[in-house]
Amino acid sequence: MYKSGLIELEAVVTIARLGSFRAAAIDLDVSPTAIGNAVASLENRLGVRLFNRTTRNVALTSAGREYVEAIAPALSDIRNAGRAVADHSRKPTGTLRFSCSLGGGRQLLMPFVFEYRRRHDRMKVEIVTEGRLIDIIKDGFDAGVRLAEAVPQDMIAVPLGPDTRHVVVGAPSYFANKSRPTAPADLMDHECIRARYSSGALYRWEFERHGEAMRIDVPGSLTLDEPDMMAQASRAGLGLAYVGEWMVADDITSGRLVEVLSEWTPSYPGYCLYYPGRRHMAASLRAFVDLAKEMVFRNRAAS
Repeated sequence: MYKSGLIELEAVVTIARLGSFRAAAIDLDVSPTAIGNAVASLENRLGVRLFNRTTRNVALTSAGREYVEAIAPALSDIRNAGRAVADHSRKPTGTLRFSCSLGGGRQLLMPFVFEYRRRHDRMKVEIVTEGRLIDIIKDGFDAGVRLAEAVPQDMIAVPLGPDTRHVVVGAPSYFANKSRPTAPADLMDHECIRARYSSGALYRWEFERHGEAMRIDVPGSLTLDEPDMMAQASRAGLGLAYVGEWMVADDITSGRLVEVLSEWTPSYPGYCLYYPGRRHMAASLRAFVDLAKEMVFRNRAAS
């Protein structure tokens, strides 16, 4: 039997319905002593007798009848609300909300969300992209997707794919009258598409090789704050772009873009799904986490 935790109110309403303390104790799966103590405690607090009882009979007093009529509908609503909330722990239901970087949103949407919606077609999914890192608990999100290095340490993280890397790319038309850089320092002689954080600060391109790391404030007349736009500008021959490899892999393969400085851009841990602790996880999120692990494992086995 479902228990709301409101034992005193449950006891009174159940005794009134069954006409017996013992029957109510069996129905609520508690001891007769607990039922008696619950009713006595409530009567003492209210300062009124709710039941007339003898060794053979139990009947509501007029005050008890008025009290039961008043609380029974509210208690029913509480039970129903408790059952509805408990459903979240048993089966995927409601809306699953994700906070993601723009790149993380793309990584999440295809193929994970598509497959999740196929399996759980009654679930609603909301993806909110945000450049800055937010507190997913404070802002009401179930989970987030960020690069592994940006995941808060108190969160559980599930990798959504293999390691990734950033690449420096330019269009063949750009290199028609420009030599290709062979070291990061050569970028100072190139037109670069600069990147600006949502905070307003400019991003310095990061490089590493054989333990030597550097960050360069590259020159350029075009500054953007969205990676897709940077890749698009680079395809148009406006300059070199520093973007995630996953965004331009097809362009590099087809020859629309040319990668340079590849030995200076090592891989690093990619995007992760992250969420607060495992206890009392809603079934909707648990189903998504299990799906993500399943798909990542399958992809690794196939590669």
